[in-house]
Amino acid sequence: MRELKRVLKYASAYKLLIFLSISFAVISAVLTLYAPIIAGQVVDCIVGKGDVNFELIRSLLIRMGIVIGITALCQWFMYGVNNRITFSVIRDVRNDAFDKLQILPFEYLDSHPQGEVVSKVISDVDQFADGLLMGFTQLFTGIVTIAGTLVFMFYLQWKIAAMVVILTPISLLVARFIATRSYSLFKEQSKARAEQTALIDEMIGNLKVVKAFGHEDENQETFDEINERLAKTSLKATFFSSLTNPSTRVVNNTVYAFVALFGAFECINGIMSVGSLTIFLSYATQYTKPFNEISGVVTELQNALACARRVFDLIDEKPQIPDAVPCDELGIAKGNIEIKDVEFSYDKDRELIKNLTLSVKEGQRVAIVGPTGSGKTTIINLLMRFYDVDKGAISVEGCDIRNLRRAQLRENYGMVLQETWLRSGTIKDNITLGRTGFTEAEVIEAAKKSHAHSFIKKLPDGYDTVISEDGGMLSQGQKQLLCITRIMLSVPPMLILDEATSSIDTRTEMRIQRAFQKMMVGRTSFIVAHRLSTIKEADRILVMKDGHIIEQGDHNSLLKANGFYSDLYRSQFEQ
Repeated sequence: MRELKRVLKYASAYKLLIFLSISFAVISAVLTLYAPIIAGQVVDCIVGKGDVNFELIRSLLIRMGIVIGITALCQWFMYGVNNRITFSVIRDVRNDAFDKLQILPFEYLDSHPQGEVVSKVISDVDQFADGLLMGFTQLFTGIVTIAGTLVFMFYLQWKIAAMVVILTPISLLVARFIATRSYSLFKEQSKARAEQTALIDEMIGNLKVVKAFGHEDENQETFDEINERLAKTSLKATFFSSLTNPSTRVVNNTVYAFVALFGAFECINGIMSVGSLTIFLSYATQYTKPFNEISGVVTELQNALACARRVFDLIDEKPQIPDAVPCDELGIAKGNIEIKDVEFSYDKDRELIKNLTLSVKEGQRVAIVGPTGSGKTTIINLLMRFYDVDKGAISVEGCDIRNLRRAQLRENYGMVLQETWLRSGTIKDNITLGRTGFTEAEVIEAAKKSHAHSFIKKLPDGYDTVISEDGGMLSQGQKQLLCITRIMLSVPPMLILDEATSSIDTRTEMRIQRAFQKMMVGRTSFIVAHRLSTIKEADRILVMKDGHIIEQGDHNSLLKANGFYSDLYRSQFEQ
C-alpha cells in the first residue's frame, strides 16, 4: 500500500487527465451495458414463426451500431489519455531518480554497483510503466463496469443480482491470496535482475582486465549462478501470478451457470422474458469479465510495485549534506589551507585517518607519498569535499569548507587524476568541458603546453573530432593528455595532480613536468605520486602510512633522515 499511495501521489498531479479518463471510462461502460438491452429487445421482437417485427429490429440494430461506434471512440480516447498519464508519471519518477543521483553522496555511489543503479533507473522503471499502464487502462473501466452492471441487474431482477453479488467475493479472495504471495517473488526477481545487470555492466566496462587475467570462466560461473537464480524466481513469480486468471474464471463461470439456471426457471414461470434472460446472461459475462481483467492487473501491479519499491528506495536515499545557509563567500582563493585534527574513515569500523594536522601556505608545492592504502587519495577527496570529515576541520583562507558552497570550493581547484574523465563529444568539448569564453587559439595554446596538439592534428577532424565516452580509439596516454590540457587552459589557484602523468611516456612526461613547474609557480599544489623522481622539486613532502603523516620535509632533508622516505627512494633508484 505504501508504494501504491506513492504512485497515486505522482498521478495526482494530472487530475484533469484522470478526470477525462474516468469520464471516458464511464461513458464507454454505460454504453457497453446499454448494448445488451438493445440485443434483448431484438430477441423479444422475434416472438415466433412468422411473427417477427423486422421494422423495429432494423431501428434497434442501427441504434446498436451507433452505440458501439461511440463506445469504440470513447475507449480510443481513454487509452490515449491513460498513455499520457502513465508516461507523464514515469517521466516524473525518472526525473526524481536522476535528480537524486545528482545529490547522492559519494558514499552511496562507491558502495553500490553502477549496473544496479542503472537497472533501477531504466529496467525497473520500464517494468513499473507496463504495470501502471495496464492498471490505468483496465482498472478504471473494470470498476465502472462492475458498478454499472450491478445497478442494471438490480433494476431488472434483484434476486439474481443478489446471488451474483454473494458469489463474487470468492473470486476476489482467490485473487488476493495469490497476489500477496507473488509480490515477494516479483521483488526477488527485480533484485536478481539488478545483480545480473550490474555484473554485465562491470564485465563489459572492464573486458580488457577480464581477458588479461583470464577471468572468463569465473565470470561465466558467477553469471550462470545469477541467471539460474533469476530463472527460478521468474518462473515461480510467473507461475503463481498465472494462477490468478484461471482461478477467478472458474468462480466466474460458476456464477454464469447459476444465473443461466435460475433465469431459465424465471422464464418458465413467466417472471422474465427470454430477451431479459439474454440481457442478464450478457451482464453476468460483463460483470465477471472485469474481475478476470482486474486479477490480471493486480498481478502486473505486484510486479510494477515491486520495481517501484526499488526506484523509490533510490529516491528516498539520504542526499549529501546540503550547502550551508547562509554560506561563507570564498571568492578567488590564494591557496592557504589548514587541516586540523582531522579524523576520517570510509568504514566506521576500520580506522583510516586519525589526528591529521597540516598547514599549507600560498604557493607551496606539497607532495604526498606512501604505500597503497595509506590515505593519499583520501586527503584529495577531503580537500575537494567529496567526503566530509568525521572530526576536525579543513579550512581554505580561514573558512571551514563545510560552510562554503561545494561549487565555489571546487572551482578553485584544478584536478588531474590517474583515471581519465572524458565525455561523448568533440575533442574541443572535452578540453573546455562546456565552459564558455575560450577562443580556439587559447584551446590550441593549452594543447601545445600539454603536448597534445601534435596527436590532435593527426585526428580526422582535428579539434572537431567526435569521440565516445571512453575515448574511443585514443590511447590511455592521449586521454590523459586531454585531461592535462583542461588544466593548462584555465589554471585555477590550487592544483591537485594525482599520478597525472602515469600513462605518459618518459620523454613527454619530462616536458609536461617542466610545464607543470611553470604552472605551479605561485599556486598551491598537491601532488600524489609513486614515482619519487617527479616530486624532487616539491617544497614539502608528506610521507603517509596508515593514515598518519610519519615524515615531512623537502627531498634532501628526508634523504638525510634515513627514514621511511629514504627507504622508498632507494628502493626505486639503487640496486
